[in-house]
Formats: sequence, structure tokens, C-alpha cells
Amino acid sequence: MNEDELLQVYGLEPDKKHRESIRKWLHQEMENREAEDHEVLRLLCIMLFAIGNVEDTELIWQAKRKNQDAASYIDVQLLCGAGIEETVVYLEKKGGEQAHDQVLYLKKCEPYDFVDFSKDEWLSGYKAYYGI
Repeated sequence: MNEDELLQVYGLEPDKKHRESIRKWLHQEMENREAEDHEVLRLLCIMLFAIGNVEDTELIWQAKRKNQDAASYIDVQLLCGAGIEETVVYLEKKGGEQAHDQVLYLKKCEPYDFVDFSKDEWLSGYKAYYGI
């Protein structure tokens, strides 16, 4: 599916009932070695950000770490659809190397990328980007 089709099916702020199918699409897109850009990858991460389930931070982190281009395409704020504090607490409780690396990254970015962070403002920016 391309961006337009994804937006038509799910919308930029999908209903939570679509979370699992969006996660499946994201897994498939992360494995897609044919993709010339990461627009679909980013859109799927935006959709999960909009849903706001703290557990999706790990999958979005994996998508962000797919390669150097994906790291640039996927904004750090997308890791925190549940909020930065909630995300850090979740990751610290979860433990493990990936969670530890992600916490360090978020804490490094927090003073710069999360000043006056507002999920609604980020979603408004994405709505403008996609013409919604």
C-alpha cells in the first residue's frame, strides 16, 4: 500500500482497533528492501504515534533504526505517542539492551527535541504535511 491508500483506509489518526494491522504493515515495510524512500515507513509510525500506545515505541524505534535514511525520516517525537515521561518509565521498567539504548537516546534528545512537546501540535503539523 502507498501513502494515499493507507490514509484512505486508516486516516492519519486511526481508530485503536486498527493498531495490529498497522503494526503488521510496519513490520512488512521494515523488511522491504525495495523501498526507494521511507515515506510509507514514516506514515505508519505517525499512525502508531497518533494511537498513543506506549508499547509501540519499541517498534517505532526499530523502524527508525532500519538505516540512516529511516533515522532521518522518522522524527524522535514519534517514539513518544504516549508522552515522553510515560515512554521513559515504560522502557526503564521493561529493561534490556534495546530499551536502555532508547532511553539514553530520548534523554539525550529531551532538552532539544521535546521543549514544549505537544502531541496535538505534532499531529497538526503532519495533517498540514499530508493536506488533511
